[in-house]
Amino acid sequence: MPIGIGIDLGGTKIEGVIMDVQGRELVRKRASTPSGDYDATLAAVAGLVRGMEENLEQPSVSTTPVGVGIPGAVSQATGLVKNANSTCLIGRPLGRDLEQAIGRPVRLANDANCFTISEAVDGAGKGADVVFGAILGTGVGGGIVVGDRLFAGPNAIAGEWGHNPLPWPHDDERPGPECYCGLKGCIETFISGPALARDYRQSGGEDIAAVEIAERAGKGDPGAVRALERYTERLARALASVINLLDPDVIVLGGGLSNIEMLYERVPELWRQWVFSDEILTRLAPNHHGDSSGVRGAARLWAGAE
Repeated sequence: MPIGIGIDLGGTKIEGVIMDVQGRELVRKRASTPSGDYDATLAAVAGLVRGMEENLEQPSVSTTPVGVGIPGAVSQATGLVKNANSTCLIGRPLGRDLEQAIGRPVRLANDANCFTISEAVDGAGKGADVVFGAILGTGVGGGIVVGDRLFAGPNAIAGEWGHNPLPWPHDDERPGPECYCGLKGCIETFISGPALARDYRQSGGEDIAAVEIAERAGKGDPGAVRALERYTERLARALASVINLLDPDVIVLGGGLSNIEMLYERVPELWRQWVFSDEILTRLAPNHHGDSSGVRGAARLWAGAE
C-alpha cells in the first residue's frame, strides 16, 4: 500500500505523486495552478488526487492521507496560511478546506521543509543526523530535519534563513535592497535568482536571468564572472552563519541556482573565514531528487517526519 500522497502546490503548477514504502513513485500527475483563484485551486488539488487514484494499478487508496507542500506556512495561532508567495492563500484555512474538498486528512508544510524531508530520508542527506535544506531560486527558503523528522518550530518558521540579514556585510551592501517582508538587507535580497540578475544588471550587464549569467561566467565573460564571484562569497557568508547556529552534518542545495557546479567546491573553501571552528565537517551537497524533492517530501509528511 502507498506510504502517502504528496502534492506540491506551486505558483504555476500543482504536482502530485503516490509513493510506496520503498519511496518508489507509483503515479505522478501535474496540473496548472489557477492564478489567484483560491476556490479553483482547491478544486484543482482535489481533481489531481482523484486522477492519480484512478491511474493507480492496485486497490483503492481513498483513505490514504495527503501531504501538501505550500509556498508559505501555517500560523500556529490561527491555523491560517501566512507568508505565502501565492497571495490568494494568505489568511485562508487551506488545510481544513482541502480536507473537505478531498474527503480525507491533509497535512500542510512549507515547500522548503518538504524538500528537506525528501533529501534527508532518501536523497543527498540520507544517513545524516542533521540536514539543512537551502532553496536558491526565485526566493530563498530553508528547512531543518533532525533524525529524519522535520523540525518546524513553535512559530512554524524554523529554517527561514532567507529573512535574516546578510552577515558580515561590506560597506556597499548596507543597508541592502528592500525585501518584500518589509525589511532591508535580507539574505534573500542578495542570493536569490532575481538578486543575482539585479547585481549583474546594476554592474553594467544585460537584463538576463541568473541561469544565463552562470552560463556566461562558465564561458569566461568578465562581468558574469565577477557577478558570480560576488554571489558565491555572499552565499558562503550566509551558510557560515547557518553552520555557526545549527552545525548541520550536511547542507543540501535546491532550486535553480543549485545547478551551478562550482558552488560545491568554492563555497566550502570560502566559508572557513566565518565558521567558528578549526575544522569544518559540514558537507555541501547538490540535491538528489531535483524538482521531485518537494512533492516526494510532501508524500512523507504522514510517514513519521513531523
